[in-house]
Amino acid sequence: MQADAREQMIEHQVRAWDVLNERVLDTLRKVAREPFVPPRYRFLAHADLEVPLPGGQHMLRPSIVGRLLQALRLGGTERVFEVGAGSGFVTACLRAAGAAVLSIEILPELADMARRNLATLGMRDIEILTGDAMQYEPQARFGAIAVTASLPVYEPRFQNQLAVGGRLFVVVGEAPVMEARLIRRVSEDAWTTESLFETVIDPLIDATRPVQFTF
Repeated sequence: MQADAREQMIEHQVRAWDVLNERVLDTLRKVAREPFVPPRYRFLAHADLEVPLPGGQHMLRPSIVGRLLQALRLGGTERVFEVGAGSGFVTACLRAAGAAVLSIEILPELADMARRNLATLGMRDIEILTGDAMQYEPQARFGAIAVTASLPVYEPRFQNQLAVGGRLFVVVGEAPVMEARLIRRVSEDAWTTESLFETVIDPLIDATRPVQFTF
């Protein structure tokens, strides 16, 4: 029953939003969303909706997770950095599609939830840190970075953490319209930016906000 509902979600919601990469769709088949959904919202596990999480946060819609994975095009060897573990669903998808995943979550309750969910599924090569991504300084660069909350004002912190050839998925702006972008590091001091689609997701806690003018 759950597998049938998951397949309906993939075919009629994720694929319908231009997620056509079969490897990405297979990842979403392998990683069940329902274990990562809080029990009271489990009935929404296969709907293309944001699901409420503790701390006023939300799980990304499955269609956005699909677009994120499709944009990053993980080959299975990248060292992946995730900003915002949430309940661990995107973390699990990144692990299934890539190599080792380091994730950072500012809310201790969510970091603990992600650890429990991932441990229950027996997923390895994943580390969940509790901390502020806007202050974190990694020891090495990453082949791929997924920022699962929006940056109201873009700043280059995360693109600077990419290895040459690495890709960054990030959503920039404020409601009602935000822009999902794919940023590639093409050399030590050069990056390219591709606009992917428009969406609205929760802002990253402690991210820089636009200056508010007063009169």
